[in-house]
Amino acid sequence: QVQLVESGGGLVQAGGSLRLSCATSGLTFSSYPMGWFRQAPGKEREFVAGIRWSGSSTYYEDSVKGRFTISRDNAKNTVYLQMNSLKPEDTAVYYCNTQRGTMPWGQGTQVTVSS
Repeated sequence: QVQLVESGGGLVQAGGSLRLSCATSGLTFSSYPMGWFRQAPGKEREFVAGIRWSGSSTYYEDSVKGRFTISRDNAKNTVYLQMNSLKPEDTAVYYCNTQRGTMPWGQGTQVTVSS
């Protein structure tokens, strides 16, 4: 059974930082490109960042380029999202999944950025 468990969210002031983690189980983690997604209230879930299975390439949505960094540890079956220079518009529930969103979604982790 595939499980994706996100953690590390919280309340932070604008300009602050958070590091999200996503622990996975039940899938051959090292075989999958992974991604982070977010869903703000009243909006569709959107792609934020992606990383190849090897970690050799990363991809970012334009609004987070230069502020967010995705990384992975294949030995720990975990993907991370370092978020710096946070803005109020980054407020959302953050989820991880394969880059194509093919696994059951986890519960996500809430990120709230105050102005």
